[in-house]
Amino acid sequence: MTIAVDFDGTIVEHKYPAIGRELPFAIETLKKLRDEHHRLILWTVREGRLLDEALAFCRDRGLEFYAVNRDYPEPPASMFASFFSSIGMI
Repeated sequence: MTIAVDFDGTIVEHKYPAIGRELPFAIETLKKLRDEHHRLILWTVREGRLLDEALAFCRDRGLEFYAVNRDYPEPPASMFASFFSSIGMI
């Protein structure tokens, strides 16, 4: 299952733009869901430095997300190429 989770008010107390105190059992529960092979998406209004701080807060506690503010992981840089070639195409 894919689960989108807000940061402020779900993982931490809502103190935006500051980071509030961690809510009881939030990180622990999300890590358990991740370990059970659920895809966790961080879905938040935070952007730029504020988003980086929220991600660092989670990462420092052992929580990484499948994606952030989208329902798919960041595509590899090669996805932005304007021309693709392989030996078979020449």
